[in-house]
Amino acid sequence: MSASSFIRALKNEGLTVVEVGDWRTHNRNHVGPWGPVHGVMMHHTVTKGTANTVRICRDGYAGLPGPLCHGVISKDGRVHLVGYGRANHAGSGDDDVLRAVIAEKALPPDNEANTDGNRHFYGFECENLGDGKDPWPAVQVEAMEAAAAAVCRVHDWNGPSVIGHLEWQPGKIDPRGVSMAGLRRRVDERLK
Repeated sequence: MSASSFIRALKNEGLTVVEVGDWRTHNRNHVGPWGPVHGVMMHHTVTKGTANTVRICRDGYAGLPGPLCHGVISKDGRVHLVGYGRANHAGSGDDDVLRAVIAEKALPPDNEANTDGNRHFYGFECENLGDGKDPWPAVQVEAMEAAAAAVCRVHDWNGPSVIGHLEWQPGKIDPRGVSMAGLRRRVDERLK
């Protein structure tokens, strides 16, 4: 899907979208391919404050250049678009998990990191400290559901195409505090 189709899909799902700078062409395509895309990956940011979070996710930091996702979902449920194309969000993950996402089957345990996820997944970073104490407001979780459903709707995917970083890469815990099984169920309900 094009960047224009992406923003249209998010708005059609009822989301409030904030366009950040040159997001439509801000990507890491020069270091490797983006696509074929097969799913949506959710993360938490380990940051506080929307402006700071959006800046970090757009620009990256020493050792990890931005964009670090396609959209930042803030605590108030807005989606801040920071990039489109290859983004530094998924890293290397399990090829068995990728096959399960493509087939929309139950996910196996992620026990290796042998596949480039930045190539295959849309990424949403969700503003949260990820410490198990920082709350997830209902409006933010609803926006996560809507954003995932928007992408799934365009690609004719279902809930099983939505995963958390913790299900892709060994050692990751994000999005801590959000049930990915529950989020997938909500996405499926929304797509009916």
